[in-house]
Amino acid sequence: MITATVEAILFAAAKPLAIGDLSKNLDVSKEVIQEAIEELRTMRNVEGSGIHLLDHDGKVQLVSNPVLGEDVAKFLKKEASGPLTRPSLETLTIIAYRGPITKPEIEVIRGVNCSLIIRNLLIRGYVNEEEDRERLQPVYTLSNEFMQALGLTSIDQLPDYETFIHNEKITELLQGQTEEFSEEV
Repeated sequence: MITATVEAILFAAAKPLAIGDLSKNLDVSKEVIQEAIEELRTMRNVEGSGIHLLDHDGKVQLVSNPVLGEDVAKFLKKEASGPLTRPSLETLTIIAYRGPITKPEIEVIRGVNCSLIIRNLLIRGYVNEEEDRERLQPVYTLSNEFMQALGLTSIDQLPDYETFIHNEKITELLQGQTEEFSEEV
């Protein structure tokens, strides 16, 4: 069962995760995690699988089969070049007006999971992801390329920037989420 749990977490995270973090968060030994990783490698790293396990530098991640890289790249290029969906525009707007902002904060504002939307915005190069040592998780901001595409030289040139950056209702919503998180820890 631990193997399925590790696989599900790696799939949901969609980024490299440290073996030590998996061990700590799942409350099992690193050896148990290593066994699960080895089982996943045996299951996934075969020619007929579209998903492979990448294990590098003490971190693991689910990735597409390298043999299928060209097909995946074509698909992602088409996906990334199409028009933005309404949820993508909403998420991009939240990042623009409230960034740097974490994924959980975006999800509190939108009320839904935003993992795939953020991934798509990252692929398109519209947003940047940076580790925030204070919040202990990634934060998202508009990319310089996207700012240039909008013709902006400063974020405060966005329409009604001051109104939205200091919106009391959004600030209260985010403070409530932060307080809730603090109580859980």
